Amino acid sequence: MEMFLRRLSVPRGWLGGIGNRRRWAMVWTVLVVLWLCSVGTGLAWLMAYDNTPGMTADAPAGWPAGSALARDPAGPTLIMLAHPRCDCTRASISELAELLAHARQRPRTFVVFIRPGGVNGAWENTSVWDQATQIPGVTVIRDDNGAEAERFSVHTSGQTLLYDPHGRLVYSGGITGARGRSGNNAGRSALVELINGARPRGGSTPVFGCSLFSSARRQPKVQAYADGY
Repeated sequence: MEMFLRRLSVPRGWLGGIGNRRRWAMVWTVLVVLWLCSVGTGLAWLMAYDNTPGMTADAPAGWPAGSALARDPAGPTLIMLAHPRCDCTRASISELAELLAHARQRPRTFVVFIRPGGVNGAWENTSVWDQATQIPGVTVIRDDNGAEAERFSVHTSGQTLLYDPHGRLVYSGGITGARGRSGNNAGRSALVELINGARPRGGSTPVFGCSLFSSARRQPKVQAYADGY
């Protein structure tokens, strides 16, 4: 403690006379307050970040021409566009599995993972990719250079779109309540109601996730968050 105070340029004479309890209590109080302030600031920043949505999609009202995805003409088609190295997307994939489990009639469902040009090997084969492949009935697609993300005008990982049998957009939004947070939320509830033929109580919801594209130029991001790959 004494060495720490010297590093803070506390006068040596004052250190010599710091033996009484009042002065020690004052020092510890100041240190505890500083520590609490730093912890509080960090927690406030994390909470603000977790609750800040990404850029919403400008998804076309009708199924885009040229898409490599095969829309179901006899039922709804559900699409999630995602970054395979975004940790926030784990929660979106979990919520996708949950909503499909509550769907009376499962829509044709795609999870489309963006892959930038110039990356090596199976860059997209992360644990998030594996998580999506384990959902029964879901088709996982690799999106080279973000071509499908561009066609559907999607900017944020976890963006989910629902098109009806006529190719009309009926839902665009996220299915988590915050970044990386699983649990009951307005987006998942709205999609379950739409798929089951009911009218949802709310409209489009915000999407929480990493950006699919570089902010400097419209290029797919090579890395969002480290995921062990």
